[in-house]
Parts: sequence; C-alpha cells; structure tokens
Amino acid sequence: MMVLTPKEIVSELDRYIIGQDEAKRAVAIAMRNRYRRQRLPADLREEILPKNILMIGPTGVGKTEIARRLARIAHAPFVKVEATKFTEVGYVGRDVDSIIRELTDVALRMVKAEKIKQVEQKAEDLVEQRLVELLVPGPPPAAPLNPMDLLWGLTQTSETAKTHQEDDDQKLKSEREQIRKLLRLGELEERMVEVVVEKQPASAWDMMTGSGMDDLGANFREMLGDLLPKKTQKRTVTVREAREILLQEEATKLLDMDAVNVETVALVEESGIVFIDEIDKIAGSQKHGGPDVSREGVQRDILPIIEGSTVITKAGPVRTDYILFIAAGAFHVSKPADLIPELQGRFPIRVNLESLRAGDFARILTEPHNSLTRQYTALLGTEGVDLVFTEDGVMAIAEIAEEVNRTTENIGARRLHTILERLLEDVSFESTAGSKVTVDAGFVQEKLGELAQNQDLTRYIL
Repeated sequence: MMVLTPKEIVSELDRYIIGQDEAKRAVAIAMRNRYRRQRLPADLREEILPKNILMIGPTGVGKTEIARRLARIAHAPFVKVEATKFTEVGYVGRDVDSIIRELTDVALRMVKAEKIKQVEQKAEDLVEQRLVELLVPGPPPAAPLNPMDLLWGLTQTSETAKTHQEDDDQKLKSEREQIRKLLRLGELEERMVEVVVEKQPASAWDMMTGSGMDDLGANFREMLGDLLPKKTQKRTVTVREAREILLQEEATKLLDMDAVNVETVALVEESGIVFIDEIDKIAGSQKHGGPDVSREGVQRDILPIIEGSTVITKAGPVRTDYILFIAAGAFHVSKPADLIPELQGRFPIRVNLESLRAGDFARILTEPHNSLTRQYTALLGTEGVDLVFTEDGVMAIAEIAEEVNRTTENIGARRLHTILERLLEDVSFESTAGSKVTVDAGFVQEKLGELAQNQDLTRYIL
C-alpha cells in the first residue's frame, strides 16, 4: 500500500473538503507519524503514543468529513460515535467499550474482504461444482444396509446391476459437463435452484436491544459462538443469486479465522481511528442535578479507553494505546476547559475550524469531486434534462446560504442541501427529457429571493 506524505494527504482531502487547512494539516501529520512510528526500533516504538486531536467548530464545517476521508485514504478501520449516546456505568445507555468492539467489527470486515479476494478463485471453482450438482442432482442416497441381509449374503450386486450403475454414472457425468459449459457461457443465470442458507436464530437477547442491553446481548452470542444451534432454511433463487450466496459461504470456509482474528486485532491497534462527535455535550459544570448528572461520569468512563486499556472483542483482546482518537464539538455553550483535566490532557492537539462564508459555499458547490452541483446535474441527466449552473448562479446560492446561516441557526454546508432542494423542486417535478435548465442569478432570485428576505418563512423553509 502506498504511503502518502502529509502534503499528499492534504491534497487528497482538498478533493472533497474546502478550506479548514489547519485541521487538514493536523490530521495529515498524525497519520504520517503512524508510518514513522512503524519504522522505529521496537523498544522506542512502544513509547510513542498517538497525539489525539480535538476539533473545535460549528456544525457543518467538515469535522466529521475530514476524519472519515482520512480513514479512507489510510485504508484504516474507522468508527464515528456520538458522545451523547453513552452514559455513566449504572445508567441506562451504551457501554463505552462498545466503541472498540464496533471498531473491531469494521476491521474484521476489512480483513475478511481482503482474505476472501485471495481465495476467490478457489471459492469460485467450488461454487461452480455446487451449482452443477444443484442443477443436475445425483441419485438419492442408498437405503442403509440391513444387518440380516449381510448375514445371508443378500447384498451382493449382480454384474448386470454393476453395468447399469456404471452407465448411470457416465450419463450423470456427461450431463454435468454439459451444464458446466452452459454455466460458464452464462446461459443459465435465470434458472431457478434451491439453496440452503443459514438462518440467524432470534434469541431473547435480541428482544432486549434498545433497552440498554444490546451490547450484553451481542457479547453473550459471541461467547457462545458455535455452541448455538445453526438453523437453516431453503430458498429458491436464480443461479445468479445463488452464486453470490454460495461464494460468500465457500470463501468463508477457506479462511483461517485464527489468522484473520490476529490480523484484525493488529489492524485495530495500529491503524484504528475513532471519531467522537458532540464531545462538548458531555462537558460543563456539574453543580446542578437532573438528567445531566452523569456527564462527568461519561468522561471518566471514556478516559481509560483513550489512555490505553484492553477491551475484549470477538477477535480477541484489543489494546487501545495506539488507536488515534479525534474528538469534535461546537463548544457554543461549554468550552474545552470544561472537560475534566485528565481528558483535556489526552487531546494535546487542538484545531479551530472556521465558519463558512459565501466564497467557501461557492467553492463547495463546484470544486469537490462529489460537489452538489455535479450530483444534481448527474441525477437530472439520467432523464435527459440538461442542468447548467452559471458562475453568478452559484454565487447567488452561496450568498443566500451565508445570509440564512447568519440570521437563523448556523448549520454550515448542510444549509446548501436545503437551499438546492427548494431551488430545484419545480425542475425535478416538471422537467421533461430534452429540456435545458440554466441556473443563473435571475433563476435563483426568482425562486428564492422573496423567501430569503422573509425571515419568518426562512426559519421554517430554508
């Protein structure tokens, strides 16, 4: 796998995220330091811990997207969690250890997908054989032998019967070879076959999900493992669907799960990234009682995970010492200093993300690889509608987004989704194939001008 320099990482992030250079530089350096650490001698490598990052900025400015894109660039297991979903031990809510279990699940899927690619060819050969046997089934199994027949010598096969058996075997082999050729030519993709698939048994633990015991139920099933009875069901599907089902089944059988688990644990420990959003919601003074009394308790429960502890997962014990934690929050009401001192110390790198202006919105609409204007143009293009955004039209949309964010709640770039949906509502509803729609400043003013100026309507619609 190619290892990118910090400049190259920032360049990749620039393809999807506009601005926020300080945050991009911080995460790029953190990612590169992981690579540098791997090249150190073992004794020194153990002493170097990741420098966790605290992102401070309003919603919709790119905090989550930076972390998510970073994980994709690094091909690292990534999980995003909301700090408000967790509660202090003794309260109803999620257990903080579930963060690492969820991260391990992501890593396990990544490792299994990679390993399956390595055995895919062998698995495909096995699937082909199983499909042939499903399409041309063999004779039913012989009835069990009667011990008395053995005693009286009644089980001896005549020469004629042997000849018929050989002829039947040869005929079956010939039919299967013919079917194999048709399978390879893709002639039987719509033929229906009956396959047996494993059915997950519903347990009492599943009924407890949502009541604070979902993690306990998952752990209980993991501990039992193969001791739980495997329930199967028959499904009638096309050959095309059966191939996908059987391929997954055969490839999984070929995997060495012990080796997969070892690699999964190593991937989580060395490359895992955890993004903790809304961390400002568990900060603040605890002088009052009420439903927020467990906020500081959540911080104290999260602290051991970030400091370094061992969590038992389905792949094995996972040490959290070298996992990179990125926390984020708007900190409108509280401030980073309201977090407990121990937690503050575990996020030594702090970056401020700036609010977006009209110029930023204009760039967001056009520059990123997945820009909104490109998305809407492609969507309507599927029905033959030619949608064109002019430069002045884009700037008009950007200026309305900035104004609405300033006069109402500032939700950052997410405001653009609301505005574009409103702007193109009639186009999406009425336009027909072959029509051309030009979104210029006049078009934007016609559709949104009056609405943007009426603050009472703006609060409800934009």
